[in-house]
Amino acid sequence: MTCFPSLFGRKLDSATQRSAELDDELSGIHNVTFYTYKELRIATDDFSPTNKIGEGGFGSVYKGKLKRGQMAAIKVLSSESRQGVKEFSTEIQVISEIVHENLVKLYGCCVEGNHRILVYNYLENSSLEKTLLARGHNNIQFSWRTRTKICIGVARGLAYLHEEVRPHIVHRDIKASNILLDKDLTPKISDFGLAKLIPPNMTHVSTRVAGTIGYLAPEYAIRGQLTRKADIYSFGVLLIEIVCGRCNTNTRLPIEEQFLLERTWELYERRELVGLVDTELNGNFDAEQACRFLKIGLLCTQDSPKLRPSMSTVVKMLTGEIDIDDNSITKPGLISDFMDLKVRSNTPKAKPESIPTSYNYASSGSYNLDATSSTSAGSSQATMTFTSAYARSM
Repeated sequence: MTCFPSLFGRKLDSATQRSAELDDELSGIHNVTFYTYKELRIATDDFSPTNKIGEGGFGSVYKGKLKRGQMAAIKVLSSESRQGVKEFSTEIQVISEIVHENLVKLYGCCVEGNHRILVYNYLENSSLEKTLLARGHNNIQFSWRTRTKICIGVARGLAYLHEEVRPHIVHRDIKASNILLDKDLTPKISDFGLAKLIPPNMTHVSTRVAGTIGYLAPEYAIRGQLTRKADIYSFGVLLIEIVCGRCNTNTRLPIEEQFLLERTWELYERRELVGLVDTELNGNFDAEQACRFLKIGLLCTQDSPKLRPSMSTVVKMLTGEIDIDDNSITKPGLISDFMDLKVRSNTPKAKPESIPTSYNYASSGSYNLDATSSTSAGSSQATMTFTSAYARSM
């Protein structure tokens, strides 16, 4: 059910134009329930602050109870949201067509006036960022067994998107805050607003860069060339975070420990990986398996995209079906290179227009990036951080 305003007999204002665009974008979607704004307002007790369960640059998420008694997570996009018509429709089109145990389920949406709302199944245990990394839910015990279940579940969800769906789907924003947990701590990949479809006859797509530095693959961040290997890099960072129980960047730690991927590589070279495992486990973990997971994280974050394994291979490595060859692990693309890029891009010598990239420091210690690929002379020095590796690998 929905109510689209009549577009005839009057001049279109910008809000009406956006609504008309959405009409066109969503006209071919038949397996999504359309809710009225009134329904969702009632479900959330008039979007009561007590029902708010999340907030971000896109808007707010509320817990609500639908007419049939279903609990739902209701994502209300703010009018200032950077998620526009295209991203909103993409999220609906992508997630409405796929069903998997490790992906969130879309119940429907509301497109009424200037309201843009997505309705998902409600997941009781929030995100990995809030629970495991920020230690926000002290009642959740992230045992080693639970962590292995989460790692393998996310890997299976990504393998499904990358290899079983046609056309293939690249998520573009795999990170701890986009991995939600249900009552059984089963992981669900969420937030498909940035997802891209990769036709089978294309090796990559060139696109606006969007995501979070620390999870962004270097070749994507610098060149804007997107492949499934960019998601695999992000997964590698996430995998290491889950094993270590900390964010990929923490500037409050000693300088040599601030960047988790860098630290992982250093300890791998010293054969001391086991020292990275989360101390909250109190030694109750399988040391051999933990080190294997960290090595898989390094394989996924290698500088050269071609050296990163496919997600189906990652699943087999995580479950022990495939052995890991230590000789195949090469140095990862490190977050310190991104930080160096940011520092140099903000020096007085750089022209303001030369690097069209905006960075916003997030509370989690990561940088949110939304930019086009930089190719101007002013950014050439920054690009050199990665060029030599990718000239050989692309």
